[in-house]
Amino acid sequence: MKHITALLGCAVLLAACGSPTSGESGDVVIRVQGMPPATDKPGLAQFTAMVAEFEKLNPGIRVQGSTSVFDPLTFSAKLAGGRVEEVIKVPLTEPQGLIARKQVQPLTRSLAAWAHYKEFNPQVLRPLSDSSGEVYGVPQAPFAQGLVYNRDLFAKAGLDPDRPPRTWDEVRAAAKAIAAKTGKAGFVHESKGNQGGWQLTMLAYAHGGDISTDKAAAFNSEPVKKALGLLKEMRWTDDSMGDSQLNDQNDVIKRFAAGEIGMYMGTPGTYRLAKMTYGMEDTDAFGIGALPQAGGNATLTGGDVYLVPKSVSAPKAAAAVKWLLFAYAQPQYDPAAAAARAKGLAADPKSAVGVPTLPMFSAAQQARIDAAVAPYVNVKLEHFRPWLEGTPSLTLRPEPPVQAQQVYAVLDTVVQAVLTDRAASVDALLAKAETDVNAKLAAARQ
Repeated sequence: MKHITALLGCAVLLAACGSPTSGESGDVVIRVQGMPPATDKPGLAQFTAMVAEFEKLNPGIRVQGSTSVFDPLTFSAKLAGGRVEEVIKVPLTEPQGLIARKQVQPLTRSLAAWAHYKEFNPQVLRPLSDSSGEVYGVPQAPFAQGLVYNRDLFAKAGLDPDRPPRTWDEVRAAAKAIAAKTGKAGFVHESKGNQGGWQLTMLAYAHGGDISTDKAAAFNSEPVKKALGLLKEMRWTDDSMGDSQLNDQNDVIKRFAAGEIGMYMGTPGTYRLAKMTYGMEDTDAFGIGALPQAGGNATLTGGDVYLVPKSVSAPKAAAAVKWLLFAYAQPQYDPAAAAARAKGLAADPKSAVGVPTLPMFSAAQQARIDAAVAPYVNVKLEHFRPWLEGTPSLTLRPEPPVQAQQVYAVLDTVVQAVLTDRAASVDALLAKAETDVNAKLAAARQ
């Protein structure tokens, strides 16, 4: 998995959705999510150029970009009411539920017409497939979670920036050292916007635990109790997590970019947000290692995926598949396309080219991509090397299979309680959350 890929676009989008308009006579107009926000100038410029190229190659199809972002509170209602685009972008928690409810279209036949379809990494298509093997979408920049850390704060705390923690005992020790010697938060755990539950899932996997099955909660267990107990000790005994505990990913990355946080759980892709969205000036301070372990030998995998709603007409669905292959599959397969995009992005000094992701295709093809992109890489790959070298030995585990966002919402309250109440009972919190989650899973099966 030692590879590099070109930037395809920013992971966090602004919320806005244009209404459909009519194209010229006979044109098929498709609205597509995934357009970068105005703050990502190189990404937006590349997206605009990509649309122009696609329309030139596909006369009769017009593409309207949308910066709409997935919102778990409103998505279901919008989808049911037909108020979404022809191409939707959702996190990897969602496809299995959408497939089970028959709310998205199978795309296997159209995708298989692409000459390189069989070279997809099966691992990245599995979460987008049903039990019969039908594929319902195309992934974008699949990832595996790791431990992001500030190399400068490590050095100031007397730690080796080239050797990030590999166990959670080491994370705890490093967080204490950073807090004591720099006055900064040694480690921060996200806790709101469903991200507290999401990050607890990563911590549970690292401890050998689970969150839920397709029928019941599975987190009221010793591994998860140990994971929450660790957070409680770091927060209240060590005082190594700072004073601000109600954070989502944007809060954490913004503070990290300002040099206020020593470590957090994240992916290589958060480098882009730190640099391009939050103006991290000392980007050489960014480092990332594989997710530390405590008996689980596993990390959480995920990413964004593109799907076509069931309600989309056949002509528009066919156009949507052409767009998905052109925009998200071909550039990650074709060395020349990857190099061209990397070159275009590298022309902007604020871009981030070469940030690692999981491979979309075979190892042999990925090696060709890496070689083509290499001349345009403008990140220090050696600072990503601990993640590149450590992640392949871990089991890649997907997010909870059913109602993941609803499960995360319940677990947010557990994480928040542990981080804000010294007297919080881990056992009591997990027992109550288990009851709440089982009720949600039961309702989802009806």
